[in-house]
Amino acid sequence: MGEARAVMDRMTDAMFADDFDTVASLYAEEAVVETPDMGELHGRERIVEYLKGFTDAFPDARYELISGREAGNVAVDEGYFVGTNSGPLPGPAGETLPATGRSMRLRTCDIATVEEGVIVSHRFYYDQMDFMSQLGLLPEEPA
Repeated sequence: MGEARAVMDRMTDAMFADDFDTVASLYAEEAVVETPDMGELHGRERIVEYLKGFTDAFPDARYELISGREAGNVAVDEGYFVGTNSGPLPGPAGETLPATGRSMRLRTCDIATVEEGVIVSHRFYYDQMDFMSQLGLLPEEPA
């Protein structure tokens, strides 16, 4: 296992253990994250805030890895984010959505670039419509 794979695994384990000091230490100070819901996030503090929003909203969250790959300084994870929305969820426009109490199993893919032992770029991919649908946040269609 190379450095990229080891750093990605440590970050994922720390996030789902609610160890955000370790998560922060695994991102470069000026790291950039691209997300489906919040766009591009710059800097370690903003990235940690974003990730913590998920574990606060889904306190029982876990990650089910389907496939973990590495090519040079890039690690790729494909899997499922699983949890119950029992805490408030930060919304993309700065609003806070109340907990729905619904469980979800959301297919995800993450791609992280690692340099000198820290993540400098991280891209998160998931279907926002699936996310909102599983939480019951989409408007009902007329009959």
